Amino acid sequence: MLTASLAVLAIAALGAGHADIPGTIRLWQGEAPGAQGSSPEDVPMLTSYVPKSGATGAAFVVCPGGGYGMLADHEGRPVAEWLNTLGVTAFVLRYRLGPKYHYPFITGDVLRAVQVVRSHAGEWNLDPHRIGILGFSAGGHIAASAATLFAEGKADATDLVEHSSSRPDAAVLIYPVITMKDPFTHRGSRENLLGKNPATELIEQLSLETRVTPTTPPTFIASASDDDAVPIENSLGFIAACRKSKVPIEAHFYMHGPHGFGLGGDNPVLSQWPKECANWLRALKFA
Repeated sequence: MLTASLAVLAIAALGAGHADIPGTIRLWQGEAPGAQGSSPEDVPMLTSYVPKSGATGAAFVVCPGGGYGMLADHEGRPVAEWLNTLGVTAFVLRYRLGPKYHYPFITGDVLRAVQVVRSHAGEWNLDPHRIGILGFSAGGHIAASAATLFAEGKADATDLVEHSSSRPDAAVLIYPVITMKDPFTHRGSRENLLGKNPATELIEQLSLETRVTPTTPPTFIASASDDDAVPIENSLGFIAACRKSKVPIEAHFYMHGPHGFGLGGDNPVLSQWPKECANWLRALKFA
Protein backbone atom coordinates (compact mmCIF):
# COMPACT_ATOMS: atom_id res chain seq x y z
CA MET A 1 0.00 0.00 0.00
CA LEU A 2 1.39 3.41 -0.92
CA THR A 3 1.67 6.01 1.80
CA ALA A 4 -0.19 9.29 1.17
CA SER A 5 3.02 11.04 0.15
CA LEU A 6 3.99 8.24 -2.23
CA ALA A 7 0.50 8.23 -3.72
CA VAL A 8 0.83 11.94 -4.48
CA LEU A 9 4.20 11.31 -6.10
CA ALA A 10 2.74 8.46 -8.18
CA ILE A 11 -0.09 10.62 -9.47
CA ALA A 12 2.33 13.42 -10.27
CA ALA A 13 4.59 10.96 -12.05
CA LEU A 14 1.70 9.76 -14.20
CA GLY A 15 0.97 13.33 -15.22
CA ALA A 16 4.61 13.55 -16.33
CA GLY A 17 4.33 10.28 -18.22
CA HIS A 18 6.17 8.08 -15.68
CA ALA A 19 3.73 6.08 -13.58
CA ASP A 20 5.03 4.28 -10.52
CA ILE A 21 4.88 0.92 -12.28
CA PRO A 22 7.77 -1.56 -12.13
CA GLY A 23 9.42 -2.30 -15.45
CA THR A 24 8.96 -6.04 -14.97
CA ILE A 25 6.42 -7.78 -12.77
CA ARG A 26 6.35 -11.42 -11.72
CA LEU A 27 2.84 -12.84 -11.79
CA TRP A 28 3.55 -14.83 -8.63
CA GLN A 29 6.11 -13.79 -6.03
CA GLY A 30 7.04 -17.42 -5.45
CA GLU A 31 6.90 -20.26 -7.94
CA ALA A 32 4.06 -20.18 -10.42
CA PRO A 33 1.56 -23.05 -10.11
CA GLY A 34 2.94 -26.12 -11.87
CA ALA A 35 6.42 -24.61 -12.27
CA GLN A 36 9.00 -27.11 -13.53
CA GLY A 37 12.06 -25.00 -12.82
CA SER A 38 13.29 -21.47 -12.17
CA SER A 39 14.58 -20.47 -15.63
CA PRO A 40 12.98 -17.47 -17.39
CA GLU A 41 10.76 -19.87 -19.35
CA ASP A 42 9.31 -21.07 -16.04
CA VAL A 43 8.53 -17.60 -14.67
CA PRO A 44 5.58 -15.79 -16.28
CA MET A 45 6.18 -12.05 -16.32
CA LEU A 46 4.73 -8.72 -17.38
CA THR A 47 6.87 -5.99 -18.96
CA SER A 48 5.31 -2.55 -18.59
CA TYR A 49 5.20 0.29 -21.12
CA VAL A 50 3.88 3.61 -19.87
CA PRO A 51 2.71 6.51 -22.08
CA LYS A 52 5.09 9.46 -22.08
CA SER A 53 2.12 11.83 -21.92
CA GLY A 54 -1.65 11.85 -22.01
CA ALA A 55 -2.20 8.64 -20.04
CA THR A 56 -5.91 7.82 -19.95
CA GLY A 57 -5.77 5.40 -17.01
CA ALA A 58 -6.69 2.49 -19.29
CA ALA A 59 -4.40 -0.53 -19.62
CA PHE A 60 -4.00 -3.57 -21.87
CA VAL A 61 -2.27 -6.89 -21.36
CA VAL A 62 -0.59 -7.76 -24.68
CA CYS A 63 -0.17 -11.42 -25.65
CA PRO A 64 2.27 -12.14 -28.51
CA GLY A 65 1.60 -15.16 -30.69
CA GLY A 66 3.85 -18.01 -31.69
CA GLY A 67 1.81 -21.20 -31.75
CA TYR A 68 2.10 -21.61 -27.96
CA GLY A 69 5.70 -22.62 -28.63
CA MET A 70 7.42 -19.22 -28.85
CA LEU A 71 6.65 -15.52 -28.42
CA ALA A 72 6.86 -13.30 -31.52
CA ASP A 73 8.84 -10.15 -30.77
CA HIS A 74 6.99 -8.01 -33.33
CA GLU A 75 3.69 -8.72 -31.53
CA GLY A 76 4.99 -7.51 -28.18
CA ARG A 77 6.93 -4.31 -27.67
CA PRO A 78 5.86 -2.54 -30.93
CA VAL A 79 2.23 -3.16 -30.02
CA ALA A 80 2.76 -1.82 -26.51
CA GLU A 81 4.40 1.30 -27.90
CA TRP A 82 1.47 1.80 -30.30
CA LEU A 83 -0.95 1.57 -27.36
CA ASN A 84 1.16 4.16 -25.54
CA THR A 85 0.54 6.64 -28.37
CA LEU A 86 -3.17 6.31 -27.54
CA GLY A 87 -2.54 7.04 -23.86
CA VAL A 88 -2.97 3.38 -22.89
CA THR A 89 -0.54 1.71 -20.50
CA ALA A 90 0.57 -1.68 -21.83
CA PHE A 91 1.86 -4.84 -20.17
CA VAL A 92 3.44 -7.42 -22.48
CA LEU A 93 2.87 -10.91 -21.10
CA ARG A 94 5.55 -13.59 -21.14
CA TYR A 95 3.40 -16.65 -20.63
CA ARG A 96 4.62 -20.21 -20.32
CA LEU A 97 4.83 -22.35 -23.45
CA GLY A 98 4.48 -25.87 -24.75
CA PRO A 99 5.62 -28.53 -25.03
CA LYS A 100 6.97 -28.00 -21.49
CA TYR A 101 3.72 -26.52 -20.22
CA HIS A 102 0.12 -27.17 -21.17
CA TYR A 103 -3.38 -26.13 -20.10
CA PRO A 104 -4.36 -25.19 -17.40
CA PHE A 105 -1.04 -23.58 -16.50
CA ILE A 106 -0.62 -21.58 -19.73
CA THR A 107 -4.17 -20.27 -19.57
CA GLY A 108 -3.74 -19.58 -15.87
CA ASP A 109 -0.93 -17.16 -16.70
CA VAL A 110 -3.17 -14.80 -18.67
CA LEU A 111 -5.94 -14.89 -16.07
CA ARG A 112 -3.40 -14.07 -13.40
CA ALA A 113 -1.97 -11.24 -15.53
CA VAL A 114 -5.33 -9.47 -15.67
CA GLN A 115 -5.72 -9.94 -11.92
CA VAL A 116 -2.26 -8.54 -11.21
CA VAL A 117 -2.91 -5.37 -13.21
CA ARG A 118 -6.36 -4.89 -11.69
CA SER A 119 -5.20 -5.57 -8.15
CA HIS A 120 -2.54 -2.84 -8.47
CA ALA A 121 -4.76 -0.37 -10.36
CA GLY A 122 -5.09 2.08 -7.49
CA GLU A 123 -1.38 1.97 -6.71
CA TRP A 124 -0.46 2.44 -10.38
CA ASN A 125 -3.11 5.10 -11.06
CA LEU A 126 -5.03 2.88 -13.50
CA ASP A 127 -8.77 2.41 -13.86
CA PRO A 128 -9.73 -1.13 -12.70
CA HIS A 129 -12.76 -0.97 -15.01
CA ARG A 130 -10.69 -0.26 -18.15
CA ILE A 131 -8.29 -3.20 -18.37
CA GLY A 132 -8.25 -4.93 -21.73
CA ILE A 133 -6.61 -7.92 -23.35
CA LEU A 134 -4.97 -8.00 -26.81
CA GLY A 135 -3.49 -10.99 -28.60
CA PHE A 136 -2.23 -12.26 -31.93
CA SER A 137 -2.64 -15.79 -33.35
CA ALA A 138 -2.11 -18.22 -30.43
CA GLY A 139 -1.81 -15.08 -28.32
CA GLY A 140 -5.29 -14.34 -29.64
CA HIS A 141 -6.40 -17.68 -28.23
CA ILE A 142 -4.96 -16.95 -24.81
CA ALA A 143 -6.52 -13.46 -24.96
CA ALA A 144 -9.89 -14.95 -25.95
CA SER A 145 -9.45 -17.42 -23.07
CA ALA A 146 -9.31 -14.46 -20.70
CA ALA A 147 -12.45 -13.06 -22.34
CA THR A 148 -14.39 -16.30 -21.91
CA LEU A 149 -12.85 -18.38 -19.09
CA PHE A 150 -12.38 -15.63 -16.50
CA ALA A 151 -13.46 -15.89 -12.88
CA GLU A 152 -14.68 -13.32 -10.41
CA GLY A 153 -12.43 -12.45 -7.52
CA LYS A 154 -12.36 -14.47 -4.31
CA ALA A 155 -12.91 -12.12 -1.39
CA ASP A 156 -11.67 -14.71 1.12
CA ALA A 157 -8.46 -15.64 -0.74
CA THR A 158 -5.24 -15.31 1.24
CA ASP A 159 -3.50 -14.12 -1.94
CA LEU A 160 -4.68 -10.51 -2.30
CA VAL A 161 -4.26 -10.62 -6.09
CA GLU A 162 -7.00 -13.25 -6.21
CA HIS A 163 -9.47 -10.76 -4.73
CA SER A 164 -9.63 -9.17 -8.19
CA SER A 165 -11.61 -10.45 -11.16
CA SER A 166 -9.69 -11.87 -14.12
CA ARG A 167 -12.33 -10.59 -16.58
CA PRO A 168 -10.95 -8.10 -19.13
CA ASP A 169 -13.14 -5.11 -19.96
CA ALA A 170 -12.36 -5.29 -23.70
CA ALA A 171 -10.69 -7.80 -26.02
CA VAL A 172 -8.71 -7.25 -29.23
CA LEU A 173 -8.07 -10.43 -31.22
CA ILE A 174 -5.84 -10.25 -34.30
CA TYR A 175 -5.82 -13.27 -36.66
CA PRO A 176 -6.70 -15.32 -33.57
CA VAL A 177 -6.69 -19.05 -33.04
CA ILE A 178 -10.14 -19.70 -31.55
CA THR A 179 -11.14 -23.31 -32.08
CA MET A 180 -9.33 -26.48 -31.10
CA LYS A 181 -11.56 -28.53 -33.40
CA ASP A 182 -10.67 -29.90 -36.81
CA PRO A 183 -10.63 -28.88 -39.61
CA PHE A 184 -10.06 -25.22 -38.69
CA THR A 185 -7.80 -25.41 -35.66
CA HIS A 186 -4.11 -24.52 -35.83
CA ARG A 187 -2.74 -27.95 -34.95
CA GLY A 188 0.62 -26.73 -33.66
CA SER A 189 -1.11 -24.44 -31.19
CA ARG A 190 -3.44 -27.23 -30.10
CA GLU A 191 -0.60 -29.67 -29.52
CA ASN A 192 1.45 -27.18 -27.54
CA LEU A 193 -1.53 -26.15 -25.42
CA LEU A 194 -3.26 -29.50 -24.91
CA GLY A 195 -0.66 -32.15 -25.71
CA LYS A 196 -0.42 -34.69 -28.53
CA ASN A 197 -3.63 -36.61 -27.85
CA PRO A 198 -6.02 -34.32 -25.96
CA ALA A 199 -9.32 -35.64 -24.67
CA THR A 200 -12.43 -34.72 -26.64
CA GLU A 201 -13.77 -32.88 -23.59
CA LEU A 202 -10.63 -30.73 -23.40
CA ILE A 203 -10.84 -29.87 -27.11
CA GLU A 204 -14.44 -28.77 -26.59
CA GLN A 205 -13.57 -26.76 -23.47
CA LEU A 206 -10.77 -24.82 -25.19
CA SER A 207 -12.73 -24.22 -28.41
CA LEU A 208 -13.59 -20.73 -27.34
CA GLU A 209 -16.45 -20.21 -29.77
CA THR A 210 -18.31 -22.56 -27.38
CA ARG A 211 -17.46 -20.49 -24.29
CA VAL A 212 -18.86 -17.09 -25.24
CA THR A 213 -21.60 -15.78 -22.94
CA PRO A 214 -23.31 -12.40 -22.49
CA THR A 215 -20.55 -11.56 -19.98
CA THR A 216 -17.82 -11.80 -22.65
CA PRO A 217 -16.42 -8.27 -23.04
CA PRO A 218 -16.77 -6.12 -26.18
CA THR A 219 -14.41 -7.52 -28.81
CA PHE A 220 -12.50 -6.24 -31.85
CA ILE A 221 -11.30 -8.79 -34.44
CA ALA A 222 -9.09 -8.37 -37.51
CA SER A 223 -7.78 -11.02 -39.90
CA ALA A 224 -6.89 -11.71 -43.51
CA SER A 225 -9.49 -13.70 -45.44
CA ASP A 226 -6.84 -15.87 -47.10
CA ASP A 227 -4.83 -16.65 -43.97
CA ASP A 228 -3.46 -20.12 -44.71
CA ALA A 229 -2.16 -20.78 -41.19
CA VAL A 230 -5.18 -19.87 -39.05
CA PRO A 231 -8.30 -20.04 -41.24
CA ILE A 232 -10.72 -17.14 -41.01
CA GLU A 233 -13.36 -19.58 -39.77
CA ASN A 234 -11.74 -19.16 -36.34
CA SER A 235 -12.76 -15.51 -36.27
CA LEU A 236 -16.11 -16.15 -37.90
CA GLY A 237 -17.03 -18.74 -35.28
CA PHE A 238 -16.23 -16.34 -32.47
CA ILE A 239 -18.19 -13.54 -34.14
CA ALA A 240 -21.24 -15.79 -34.55
CA ALA A 241 -21.06 -16.77 -30.88
CA CYS A 242 -20.79 -13.11 -29.84
CA ARG A 243 -23.76 -12.23 -32.00
CA LYS A 244 -25.80 -15.01 -30.40
CA SER A 245 -24.94 -13.76 -26.91
CA LYS A 246 -25.38 -10.10 -27.88
CA VAL A 247 -21.75 -9.26 -27.13
CA PRO A 248 -20.72 -6.01 -28.91
CA ILE A 249 -18.22 -6.87 -31.64
CA GLU A 250 -16.38 -5.07 -34.43
CA ALA A 251 -14.65 -7.04 -37.17
CA HIS A 252 -12.32 -6.12 -40.05
CA PHE A 253 -11.32 -8.64 -42.69
CA TYR A 254 -8.79 -8.01 -45.43
CA MET A 255 -8.77 -9.71 -48.80
CA HIS A 256 -5.09 -10.67 -48.72
CA GLY A 257 -2.49 -10.92 -46.03
CA PRO A 258 0.10 -13.28 -44.62
CA HIS A 259 -0.42 -14.75 -41.19
CA GLY A 260 1.48 -12.83 -38.54
CA PHE A 261 1.32 -9.36 -40.11
CA GLY A 262 1.41 -7.66 -36.69
CA LEU A 263 0.67 -3.96 -36.90
CA GLY A 264 0.65 -4.19 -40.70
CA GLY A 265 4.05 -2.62 -41.40
CA ASP A 266 4.19 -0.72 -44.68
CA ASN A 267 1.20 -2.52 -46.15
CA PRO A 268 -1.33 0.24 -46.91
CA VAL A 269 -4.28 -2.10 -46.27
CA LEU A 270 -3.18 -4.25 -43.34
CA SER A 271 -1.84 -1.21 -41.48
CA GLN A 272 -5.38 0.12 -41.25
CA TRP A 273 -6.47 -2.17 -38.43
CA PRO A 274 -4.60 -0.23 -35.70
CA LYS A 275 -6.35 2.96 -36.85
CA GLU A 276 -9.74 1.25 -36.81
CA CYS A 277 -8.96 -0.28 -33.43
CA ALA A 278 -7.93 3.13 -32.07
CA ASN A 279 -11.33 4.52 -33.06
CA TRP A 280 -13.01 1.56 -31.38
CA LEU A 281 -11.00 2.13 -28.20
CA ARG A 282 -11.97 5.80 -28.21
CA ALA A 283 -15.63 4.80 -28.45
CA LEU A 284 -15.12 2.59 -25.38
CA LYS A 285 -13.37 5.48 -23.56
CA PHE A 286 -10.08 3.56 -23.38
CA ALA A 287 -8.09 5.91 -25.60
